[in-house]
Amino acid sequence: MLWENQLQSKLDQFKLSNQNTTDAIPISIKIRVTGGCFHRKHSPNAYTIIDEYLLKNPLDNAIFEEHETGPELLVLLAFLAAGAELTAGVINFVSEIIKARKIGIKRGDTPKEHIELIIRGFDVSGKFKEELVLKIDSENPISAELIKSALKKSAKLFLKDQK
Repeated sequence: MLWENQLQSKLDQFKLSNQNTTDAIPISIKIRVTGGCFHRKHSPNAYTIIDEYLLKNPLDNAIFEEHETGPELLVLLAFLAAGAELTAGVINFVSEIIKARKIGIKRGDTPKEHIELIIRGFDVSGKFKEELVLKIDSENPISAELIKSALKKSAKLFLKDQK
């Protein structure tokens, strides 16, 4: 697929720009809407919150990208003795995006379809991998702790057989 090739190229470039992290693999964390769009044009209230968060909390070693299907973060997933690790900053930002989506909908953003939190990337042989972290109802609350726990669990699954 063309988009998979584009993703692999983006992740490869991101890894090259972070050469000081040899024990990490580049991944995409995608907040994908299940229908319609989740970008600035249709979700201005959510993106106001996201922008304010980024001004106060700049991302280290991560790239934030906007897409019609939803925001994406390019990050490095570190290998640790206990498994995989995402930084607290990345986890907090993902939680903030999901929270912003809910607040934005309450303030009039459209559409209101559910979102999926996904980790995706490529294994050592270059094969595309995708882990569904959570399916999230856009109108009901979800705790930051549940998001954190699910991201950590999925990151460990994603790294299975990577080393």
